[in-house]
Amino acid sequence: MTYFIGIDTSTTATKALLMDAEGHVISTAAAEYSFETPQPLWTEQDPDLWWDATVKSTRQVMADSGIEGSQVKGIGLTGQMHGLVLLDEQGEVLRPAILWNDQRTGAQCDQIRARIGRERLIQITGNDALTGFTAPKILWVQQNEPDLWARTRHILLPKDFVRYKLTGEFACDRAGGAGTILFDIKKRSWSPEVLAALDIPSELLPATFEGPQVTSTLSPQAAVDTGLAPGIPVVGGGGDQAAAAVGTGAVTEGIVSLSLGTSGVVFATSDHPAIEPEGRLHAFCHALPDKWHLMGVMLSAAGSLRWFRDSFAPQQDFDALVTPAAEIPPGCDGLIFLPYLTGERTPHPDPLARGAFVGLTVRHTLQHLTRAVLEGVAFGLRDSFELMKATGLGEIRQVRVTGGGAQSPLWRQILADVLGAELVTINAVEGAAYGAALLAATGAGIFLDMETACESTISVTGRTAPGEAVQTYQALYPLYRGLYPALKPTFNALM
Repeated sequence: MTYFIGIDTSTTATKALLMDAEGHVISTAAAEYSFETPQPLWTEQDPDLWWDATVKSTRQVMADSGIEGSQVKGIGLTGQMHGLVLLDEQGEVLRPAILWNDQRTGAQCDQIRARIGRERLIQITGNDALTGFTAPKILWVQQNEPDLWARTRHILLPKDFVRYKLTGEFACDRAGGAGTILFDIKKRSWSPEVLAALDIPSELLPATFEGPQVTSTLSPQAAVDTGLAPGIPVVGGGGDQAAAAVGTGAVTEGIVSLSLGTSGVVFATSDHPAIEPEGRLHAFCHALPDKWHLMGVMLSAAGSLRWFRDSFAPQQDFDALVTPAAEIPPGCDGLIFLPYLTGERTPHPDPLARGAFVGLTVRHTLQHLTRAVLEGVAFGLRDSFELMKATGLGEIRQVRVTGGGAQSPLWRQILADVLGAELVTINAVEGAAYGAALLAATGAGIFLDMETACESTISVTGRTAPGEAVQTYQALYPLYRGLYPALKPTFNALM
């Protein structure tokens, strides 16, 4: 038998997944770690934690399965995007990695817009300058740690530091590279114009590869560390969202992935580099060759329901809270919930945006408020769909929904009605690590291409069609859309 490993280096743990050549998950294992907040708004992590966790989780997944290391024929990598790892000439780490959720670089984002021009930046990279991306972190180091910057010889993303430890080679997948906003997403390569404007020498950046493309092989030392065999091909892989989309089969136009976790992520594959002109959607290269994707991010999706449950019904489990809300009519008798509990990213990149219940009366009960939360999140997710349609993306035929919120039949029905599209659940539930393993199997020649890999391994397990409430939600959606601009002055004044 032939097996493949997907390694997912997330913010809090590294997960290893072992998959056979038919796409069946044999075993998974994870090793956890922490991150540091040395100052307010800062988030940093020791890169060696990722490598130690990679070794532990890989050894564990192999031990649990009873598979010999020589039977593994490919490794795929994924993980947290946008983090900054700096190495010196000897390949040693120069400072803790600055992570995706670090917020120290507001001034540097303004400088990037000033140097390149906001519109030009979006046209090249597909994105506005945001604090989460890698490029402003590099400027921060240039300006605040110049001696360290002078010693920098390699710039890597977290997943690609793990690749370096596995192989001794410096490489990056093109989905991850696009997430730095140093990439020309139309040309699928580092942008000389952006690098020149930001004084970043191109030789500091790794070579880039497509997701299923072999970048290097497992080194003898890494083989000893992990218990695998030397020479195993390591493919490009992809950033966590691109790999997760592969893991759900969202690899062709018309099939959209909707992750309903603490945050909500809407991910749509495109056959051309579609760009939202205001940068309200993230536009990156996909993990598939000659594919791109648009992504909308909602900060409080299932997180809104968790907040509501913890605050108003802490003794109830989610099923007991949500099930009675099905008795409330669509529209909640004139009640709308605005789900901006932690600010928002799409379509309003506004950290000061706040949540609200609008339309409360004495007749509204806990059931009304619960359903209003479910509907408000659905409206918020629809915002991303509307922006995607406006870019010229083709017809959305199917929405593949994953995450904890997807377990609720009521929420799935509300989403299908609000979005006006069929929602389906799928058999694959392992997310990014599974997508990384599929990329590795395709790179090894098990599948003809990624579309074939997904068709062969991922199947629909349930369907939810739009129902009678579509027209009701169609009428309510403009009212929801009007709330943010009406309340924005109040949100700002409250701060």
